[in-house]
Amino acid sequence: MTGFRFIKAVMNEAGIPDGPHKCPKGLRHSFGVDSISKGVRLNMLSKWLRHSSLEVTSIYTNALGEE
Repeated sequence: MTGFRFIKAVMNEAGIPDGPHKCPKGLRHSFGVDSISKGVRLNMLSKWLRHSSLEVTSIYTNALGEE
C-alpha cells in the first residue's frame, strides 16, 4: 500500500485530473501509448512492459486521440 500512496502523491503533484486513468495501470498505459507515439519499437516496449507477446503490446498501436 505504501507504493500506491506514493504513486498517488506523485500524480497529485503532477496535476493529473481525477478519473479512471489516475491509477498505476493508467500510468502504465499512458507510458505505452506515449512510447509508441514517439517511435519506440514495439519489441522494445514489449520488453520494457514485460508482456508475454507482441500481440499484447500491440494494443498501444490502436490508441487514438489524446489519452
